[in-house]
Amino acid sequence: MSHDSGRTTDGSLRNGLDPSSVVRPPSSTLKRTPLHDLHVELGARLAPFAGYEMPINFKDGVLKEHLHTRAAAGLFDVSHMGQLVVRSPSQGIRQAACALEALVPVDVLDLPRGRQRYALFTNSTGGVIDDLMIANLGEYFMLIANASRKEEDEEHLRAALIGCELDRLHDRALLALQGPKAEQVLGHFAPEVAAMDFMDVRLVSILGEGCVVSRSGYTGEDGFEISISAANAQTLARKLLDHPDVAPVGLGARDSLRLEAGLCLYGCELDASITPVEAALEWAIQKCRRQGGRREGGFPGADVILGQLASGTQRRRVGLRSKERTPVRAGSALYHDEQSQTPLGKVTSGGFGPTVNAPVAMGYVASAASNPGTTLFAEVRGKRVPVEVGTFPFVPLHYKRRK
Repeated sequence: MSHDSGRTTDGSLRNGLDPSSVVRPPSSTLKRTPLHDLHVELGARLAPFAGYEMPINFKDGVLKEHLHTRAAAGLFDVSHMGQLVVRSPSQGIRQAACALEALVPVDVLDLPRGRQRYALFTNSTGGVIDDLMIANLGEYFMLIANASRKEEDEEHLRAALIGCELDRLHDRALLALQGPKAEQVLGHFAPEVAAMDFMDVRLVSILGEGCVVSRSGYTGEDGFEISISAANAQTLARKLLDHPDVAPVGLGARDSLRLEAGLCLYGCELDASITPVEAALEWAIQKCRRQGGRREGGFPGADVILGQLASGTQRRRVGLRSKERTPVRAGSALYHDEQSQTPLGKVTSGGFGPTVNAPVAMGYVASAASNPGTTLFAEVRGKRVPVEVGTFPFVPLHYKRRK
């Protein structure tokens, strides 16, 4: 369930990930993942994304890649994301947990070994610096950060962590195998993954190497994320792709899949001016960190965030369904009616949802207009298109949860 960044080197790949509009800088200015040669071999359409040359889609195209992931298994290269390790050699895992908990509004101290949790770095005004995953691997915590924020996250951690060591893993790749056939496919290489539940994380031997495997992803489907050495990443990817149920999938379908699942994208739904409560992410703030909890507050922006949990916010992230077949894209202003001149909010992500066979979008609106069923109007090429406020996800989520 790692969240990729919506920002790029030239700002061109957001919401729709249309590579036709990209002005490509010289490839020498872009980083490449360990799977780059394989992407070229498979005929990927490459474009700049968060400082990397990344596959936007392969030969089958975004639509087929999206539907294949929902029906079977899609293989994503997400090696551009940041992989960081936090440990406290002298005082152990509890000290590392305390240090991390001072930076996020979530429960890290009680996170069991072998589990991971969605978290948010916040600033003094409650805004989100980044969203990330934190995994407890027993002797250390492993963090997965957004591609465009990993340098900033590393600086943030080094400045704030007390009594801990921080390492950024530069020699690792990260693969995501997503879809209903993911367990069956990965089980050929590591049968123990079948016993994992959603948000479990384990050290698993794959191709003779110790890999960090989490049962999570960014599509709304069951699946796994696999941290493996850069040297062995291409070998594993090829073996996975040899399975008839697996197809390579690029960032175009990754974006449409996460949109249908109602998942935030940093740089679109989240930034340093948006709080977790405004973003409808209060589910990520455990009771112990809330007002009256055992470890109430103690994180940046706590006064703002806890105040919003108690009293509400002026704006709210909502799902939006177009009442016409017209897709509503990011940046479209939202109005109360067809004549209003004062916007109530704006769309942050939008496009066609292949699984629902209809346009879907997310955005921020005034809280008074955020009730499901409310009709608003989006400005699209000079025309007001009616949209209905709804809830997300737009499709059922298929995570393998604990019984």
